[in-house]
Amino acid sequence: MPVLKHLLAVWLFLFATAGATAQEQPRVVAVNHPLQYFAERLLGDDADVVFPVPAGVDPSFWRPAIADISMIQSADLILLNGAGFATWVDRVSLPRSKLVNTTAAIEDQFIVTESITHSHGDGGEHSHEGLASYTWLDPALAIAQAEAVAVAITARDLASAEDVDARLAALRRDLEALDAETAGALAGVANIAIITTHPRYEYLARRYGLSVTALEWEAGATPDEAGLAALRAIIEDKGAQVLIWEAQPSAAAFDMTGALGLRNVVFPPLAHGVDGSSYIEAFADAVSALAGAGSE
Repeated sequence: MPVLKHLLAVWLFLFATAGATAQEQPRVVAVNHPLQYFAERLLGDDADVVFPVPAGVDPSFWRPAIADISMIQSADLILLNGAGFATWVDRVSLPRSKLVNTTAAIEDQFIVTESITHSHGDGGEHSHEGLASYTWLDPALAIAQAEAVAVAITARDLASAEDVDARLAALRRDLEALDAETAGALAGVANIAIITTHPRYEYLARRYGLSVTALEWEAGATPDEAGLAALRAIIEDKGAQVLIWEAQPSAAAFDMTGALGLRNVVFPPLAHGVDGSSYIEAFADAVSALAGAGSE
């Protein structure tokens, strides 16, 4: 009996210790998938990295519930994208000491856009704030954001500086390789007029010299007659040959746009992750698809 009591005491101690260890794990919250990916690469197993936006919801215009806000407020570090991305941040009280704007050092490289008000099914009416916000579609800017994440992690002692420096060097090499491979792959697309179904690709276009005209279609939606009319007008005006979709549409939508002489490409803008792929893998796959469409 004493032996059983001793074993029970040991088990309870180990269980309590494991619970305390789990609770003591630092938490980092990221407002989009690329920042989540950078933080995971830089932290390894030293912290729990959370991207709280549900699948199928646009992270740019997500509206967190009370439970989400509580979780985010309790995090050790909150990674923001800047450039007007994640409008909920301006409506929620967040501890300033935990906030890091990962684009603060590259604001001089922001792309200014026209302010456009429209609606999405998941987020209601909203306005593009006059800045292109999908900065991570330029790997050079993504490197700067990863560097900002590394500085924030080290400053808050969430991982050792030596480990973070080594992981950052590896991440930087991977992003530089992605940049070089993308430049080579898209060289043949630079002279082709491209239409995108939504204004997400400004930084990609600038980085690689692409000629892009944006529509305002719902992600993956089958275009109505008004949408097709707008598409025909751009084709006539620009001589466009390629249409980039931000999400997979129906086969009928592909048939409609293909009948207009366009080559369809799905290039997810990666605010959300792609199942089974890392940020770098998904980016490379999308670039390969775009390069292939340009060479047809």
